[in-house]
Amino acid sequence: MTMADGGGEMERPPIPGGRGGRKARPTPRGRQADPAALEEVRALLGDRPRGRDLLIEHLHLIQDARGHISAAHLRALAAELRLSQAEVYEVATFYAHFDLVKEGAMPPPATTIRVCDSLTCALKGAEALRGALEAGTDPAEVRVVRAPCMGRCAVAPVAEVGHAHVDHATPEAVLEVVASGVRSPEIPDYAGLDDYRAGGGYGLLARVRSGAVAVEDLIATLSDAGLRGLGGAGFPAGRKWQIVRGFDGPRLMTVNGDEGEPGTFKDRYWLERDPHRFLEGMLIAAHAVAAERVYIYMRDEYPAVLAILAREIAALEAAGLTAPGFVEVRRGAGAYICGEESAMLESIEGKRGLPRHKPPYIAEVGLFGRPTLNHNVETLFWIRDIVEKGANWFAGQGMNGSKGFRSWSVSGRVREPGVIVAPAGVTVRDLIARAGGMEEGHVFKAYLPGGASGGILPAAMDDVALDFGGRLAELGCFVGSHAVVILSDKDDMREVAINLLKFFEDESCGQCTPCRVGCEKAVRLMERERWDAGLLEELCAAMADASICGLGQAAPNPIRSVLRFFREEVA
Repeated sequence: MTMADGGGEMERPPIPGGRGGRKARPTPRGRQADPAALEEVRALLGDRPRGRDLLIEHLHLIQDARGHISAAHLRALAAELRLSQAEVYEVATFYAHFDLVKEGAMPPPATTIRVCDSLTCALKGAEALRGALEAGTDPAEVRVVRAPCMGRCAVAPVAEVGHAHVDHATPEAVLEVVASGVRSPEIPDYAGLDDYRAGGGYGLLARVRSGAVAVEDLIATLSDAGLRGLGGAGFPAGRKWQIVRGFDGPRLMTVNGDEGEPGTFKDRYWLERDPHRFLEGMLIAAHAVAAERVYIYMRDEYPAVLAILAREIAALEAAGLTAPGFVEVRRGAGAYICGEESAMLESIEGKRGLPRHKPPYIAEVGLFGRPTLNHNVETLFWIRDIVEKGANWFAGQGMNGSKGFRSWSVSGRVREPGVIVAPAGVTVRDLIARAGGMEEGHVFKAYLPGGASGGILPAAMDDVALDFGGRLAELGCFVGSHAVVILSDKDDMREVAINLLKFFEDESCGQCTPCRVGCEKAVRLMERERWDAGLLEELCAAMADASICGLGQAAPNPIRSVLRFFREEVA
């Protein structure tokens, strides 16, 4: 209708050749994908699905094939997945293991050496190791970078050349690996499917699936045994199953294998030795909550575990013990925050690992919006033994009023560091004895009862029962993932705390100001010759009270511990 006809808007003449009065665009807005890069990306992806949730998996394909991700390949991947380039870029830059190269920039050298500088490796000389490697290599051919905990604290210091780890690393040993051309992980000897079944493995799963063992009885057994989540939170496993079963389906299950807490390596230990004991427990739990699919989220720092899981899950499918595709392994990409449950879910969905604002139980906002059961690797590892040997067998092993066994990652200044299976409620005095005592020339001074975020206690408190809650919580500490790091009279508590806070500064996801800014400010204040105790306490309170997730809430624990128990070293 024209203005002359009494309408409210004047007609506009159509543009010749246009559609609806506008000329059609020959191409979409924004930078277009390079045809050659697009063909390369399509060849790498092959017939894999193009789902949004597989973005991180596809980024790994490009990184693995080319050693970096160019701007052209990033645009091509965005086009192939029908995502915006900004969305792909923000995910790729969030994770430390993706090397993005801008237009016109040089890609990184073909060889990258990562040197762990988390606490135990730092105690064992990581800084000197990295300096020697930097001085002994050509930066045009070899890149030397610092890296957070690789989960190999028992063999510190550790370096990684490509995906080949060098334990008890020396400059000579690392350079020998560089010269050899070896870049793949060494796969340790482990019990495969045939070995595991020969010992009765998967018999319990068969009885559960047939109904010979009722799910209600399973839940009761686990509850009576006192089995808890052993990734840090300690939530009762049986109760968790009941909660998830109470939600309408369809349901999913996730396994958190991202044990990035400095000092923790127990899950890797079991997966590299007896993976099917974990896998059977996982399939039993999945059956108990009628999960339609299981996602195992495994950290990229565990390349041998990733290879073992791929091989053994394929063996399970071939043996008819699980349906093809029922279990998916999703590979992390170097982000400690993804050990936090909701951040892990975001990463599995192909997004940045930003923790969610969540209700009291994660099942309400689970993976892909479905009710989701999440477990730690070790929790699932114990299920078969508990059911076959009885709840009393497991529960009766605890000490000091606790229930059950624990796998303790013990490292630092002890003669024989490693995974020690000991009762819940054990004391650090007992763990040191089981680890062969203190290193020659070292006197026990302090210990971390629960990794980087669990606080620090003095040697005088070597009789504290190590378990969830109790006196440990009253002292402002927690057992977390059961990572115990032993410190000696040769260690400076100020430097120990700075190392831990630098880790949190690097690994903060950046979503909330109290954690993002608080960690950075804390490090600057701690690097001063004398600590301002009042200011640091104020900062710690703000971080603990206002951070979105456990990273920012627990990051102040080392500061508070040093101020409480070792103030003479920083005042």
